Amino acid sequence: MEKQQQAKTKPVAEVRYGNIRAAIWRNENKDSAWYNVTFERSYRDEEELKSSQSFGRDDLLLLAKIANEAHSLIFALQREERAAQD
Repeated sequence: MEKQQQAKTKPVAEVRYGNIRAAIWRNENKDSAWYNVTFERSYRDEEELKSSQSFGRDDLLLLAKIANEAHSLIFALQREERAAQD
């Protein structure tokens, strides 16, 4: 019998400023590993906390800053992996 609930995969790192977040995900196959990034904006709809992948004009500069930091973090993660392999 299969498990009804699978463990959720968690990102290897996150970058967050205010209500905008980048999640960094590590993927791999038998030959290599790579990273992907997802972005989300959280907001409240009355009492419920929700998230969206849609960004307004005033979010874009902060989104760019987060993307830049995520980019640098991925290079650092790859550098750590190479050092661990040596």
